[in-house]
Amino acid sequence: MKNNKNPKKSASWLWAVFATLLIMGAFVPPPVQAQLPARFYWKTLSGANAVPLVYESFSGNTNPFDPAHNVMPDSNLDITMALTGYARTFSLLDRAAMGAVIVPMGHISGEVSSAGKSASQTARGYGDPMLEFTINVLGPPAQNDLPDAMRYKPGFSVDFLADLYLPVGEYDNDRAINIGQNRWYGRIGAPIVWQLGPWVPGRRTTLEFLPAVWLYGDNDDYVGQKMETDPMFQLDAHLTRDFTERLWGSLDGCWYEHGKATIDGVEGDSFRTLAVGLTLGYTINDNINLTFSYKSTINDSDPGDMQMDGFMITLISGWHPLIEGFQRLKE
Repeated sequence: MKNNKNPKKSASWLWAVFATLLIMGAFVPPPVQAQLPARFYWKTLSGANAVPLVYESFSGNTNPFDPAHNVMPDSNLDITMALTGYARTFSLLDRAAMGAVIVPMGHISGEVSSAGKSASQTARGYGDPMLEFTINVLGPPAQNDLPDAMRYKPGFSVDFLADLYLPVGEYDNDRAINIGQNRWYGRIGAPIVWQLGPWVPGRRTTLEFLPAVWLYGDNDDYVGQKMETDPMFQLDAHLTRDFTERLWGSLDGCWYEHGKATIDGVEGDSFRTLAVGLTLGYTINDNINLTFSYKSTINDSDPGDMQMDGFMITLISGWHPLIEGFQRLKE
C-alpha cells in the first residue's frame, strides 16, 4: 500500500503541539498578585525546561507583592514588577510533575494613608523568591516519550499544588509597604483542566479552575508591631480557546475570600474581592511564546475594598533535548 503521508508535515504538526505545550502551558510564572494566567497547568513532555521573563504594572490601594492583599484605604500606589526564574518538568511515579523557582523584583511608590495621615512612601529591590511543586493526581500519565506526547489529551485533569515563599526579600520595618514580606507564607491548591472538544492545535478549548488556600506566618516587625493574618481562600477560573494554531485567548475571573489581619491584637475586617480579565497568547516560534493579560477588580466601590487594575506581559523561552531532532525533521 502506498503511504501518502508527508513525514516533514507530520513532524511539523507534532512539533507544533509539543512547542505550544512546552512554552505556553507549563511555564508561565505565577504573578505575585495570586491570579495565575490561563493554561498554566497544561502538561508537556518530561525533561522540558523554561525561563520566563515577566513585566507587570499595577495601580491601586494594596501591595501586589503581599499575597494577603492588605488594603490601605485612601492609598494610591503605582507598582512596577519584573519576575524571572527557571522551571523543569519531570515524571514522578508515572505522573506529570513540575518544579519551579521564581524571583520577583520591582518598585512601589505612592501615597499611603494610615491613622488619618497620608505620607509618600517608596520601596524597591528584590522580593521573596517562590518555590513551586505540582504533580498530577487525576488524568493521563506522564508524557515520557514522543508516542506519549502524540496520544496525550488532558480530558479532566486535577493536580496537587504547593507553593512556598522564602522571607529573604527587601524589607524596611519603618515602612508600611515593602517588596519583601518578612514572614513565611505559601499556598496549597488543586488546579483543574477540563478539555472541551477536540485536542487539535487551532481548535482546543478548555475550562480551568484553581481552588486554593493561602497560609501566612506572623510578621513580628510590621512598622514595629506584630501582624497576624488568617488564611485566604482563592478561586481562579478561565475559559480558553484557540483562534489559530499560534494564537489563543481566554476570559479570566477570580474570587478571593480574604482573612482578617490582626495588628498588635487589633482585628481588621475580612472581605471579598472579585476581579475579571482577558489574556491573549501568541507562539512566536518553536521556542518563544508571548502573552498579554489585563485584569481589574469589580466590587471595589467602598474605601475598604481592594482596588487594583494592571497588565502583564510574559515572554517564555522553552527548550527540550528533542528540539534539535524535530528541527532536523522539519528541514
